[in-house]
Amino acid sequence: MANTHVAVIDYGMGNLHSVAKALEHVGARHVELTSDPQIILAADRVVLPGVGAIRDCVSELRQLGLDEVVRQVATQKPLLGVCVGMQMLLEHSEENGGVDGLGLFPGKVKFFGNELQEEDGTRLKVPHMGWNQVKQTLDHPLWHRIEQDARFYFVHSYYGVPTRQTQLAGRCHYGVDIAAALAQDNVFATQFHPEKSHTNGLQLLQNFLAWDGRW
Repeated sequence: MANTHVAVIDYGMGNLHSVAKALEHVGARHVELTSDPQIILAADRVVLPGVGAIRDCVSELRQLGLDEVVRQVATQKPLLGVCVGMQMLLEHSEENGGVDGLGLFPGKVKFFGNELQEEDGTRLKVPHMGWNQVKQTLDHPLWHRIEQDARFYFVHSYYGVPTRQTQLAGRCHYGVDIAAALAQDNVFATQFHPEKSHTNGLQLLQNFLAWDGRW
């Protein structure tokens, strides 16, 4: 794990440095922020971060030709998507009037709405910002040593709805049920920010460094 080469995809959007520092904190010795397809494809593991508007994220990714690189990585080695990085892996988002994603996971990204509330009528703020418990729905290596219903940090106004429940690795509730994590083959993606989630998030990143893509 100590010598693993992690490429954090730099497409001009995303919380790159905080992700990189968190990976280094849990033991990664070679973390590279890069938009070079050759470096990304040569890495042992790849992280796709993302913050902000999905339209801008997808546009920049495609302009650099990195959408196809992500698809290729998804067939070859461990890939971790984070926040908008997870949303981009779905087929379509309602954000910005409708944006097509990369389609690695069948499903869509929906807006919480301006009148979000719990069943008892409690009004909820949008964006969903803060700590929330995550129910693990798959027995996955990235949950190793993380307790059921552990708390992670979220910041988002849109949430993923996967078509296949077999790809739902974790969920939480904020007015509606949210896909907190998705998994398929060697791809794992989180709506929450592991790099901002203290002990539980750092454990997940450490698990990612040790993961060979099989489970």
